[in-house]
Amino acid sequence: MLPRANRYNDEMIAQYTLKTLVRATGVGLHTGRKVELTLRPAPPDTGVVFRRLDVEPPVDIPVAPERVTDTRLCTAIERGGVRIATVEHLMSALAGLGVDNVYVDLTGPEVPIMDGSAAPFVFLIQSAGLEAQATPRRYIRVKKTVRVEDGDKWAELSPHEGFRLSFRIDFEHPVLARSGQSITIDLAEQSYVKEVSRARTFGFMREVESLRSAGLARGGTLDNALVMDDYRVLNEGGLRYADEFVKHKVLDAVGDLYMTGHLILGAFTAYKSGHGLNNKLLRTLLADATAWEWASYTDAVSPPAAILRLHPLAA
Repeated sequence: MLPRANRYNDEMIAQYTLKTLVRATGVGLHTGRKVELTLRPAPPDTGVVFRRLDVEPPVDIPVAPERVTDTRLCTAIERGGVRIATVEHLMSALAGLGVDNVYVDLTGPEVPIMDGSAAPFVFLIQSAGLEAQATPRRYIRVKKTVRVEDGDKWAELSPHEGFRLSFRIDFEHPVLARSGQSITIDLAEQSYVKEVSRARTFGFMREVESLRSAGLARGGTLDNALVMDDYRVLNEGGLRYADEFVKHKVLDAVGDLYMTGHLILGAFTAYKSGHGLNNKLLRTLLADATAWEWASYTDAVSPPAAILRLHPLAA
């Protein structure tokens, strides 16, 4: 069971870590390699720290926007030439459940893809349980609108008391044309676990050969991705949500925006954005000292109701 209050006591919104360690095994979406994942509790103010155990000596990679070195069909981080790919779905689950401090141990160069969504990671975190820590959480509060563009693609962050995401995609495909291609999710009002976490990554059969020749998607199957031919979804059982495609883009954005290791208070709005533009937006925000500020809630500063409603599984 998870804690029933998202405060350490009546006066403070606390940081959270796991109650105990938890493990899972899977394959990397792009490498196709088997890898073991272990999530471990971490002290206050640690943030999210990935560790490659298969190199000697093991290498720690604390998440940070500048650690992102590759955004081709995933978010990959790197330190000293040691790389970890496809971190975004796990990062999304950690952000969605409000996990501030955790060690992520891996026996390979990629986080396992599991079923292509964040739901297996949500299950792992729920199985471990969350524990409040005697240190206030430090949010990044957006103070003014920041926007980045790449051709017709764009993304922006603007002030908002809570965390709201609006996304629009634009695909010319019969299935996507019938599904919702735009969505707004307010995580103070809607459940990340129920409304977002089960949305799977997606791709097209016509792209598989070229992706694999480029060293990508070698572990991709119908068990870990939504796959479409020119007319239909090939997965047995079809879609989990009517608008699963755009919901997965929201899932990715939640993970990409958590690459600071701090939860954001603001509104994210995007059109056709991807991992690269999401990371550029984050770097642009942090580079402008007038665009953001730290925010903590203690007995001296009472939080707005919307912020108290965030992360209900840690609440």
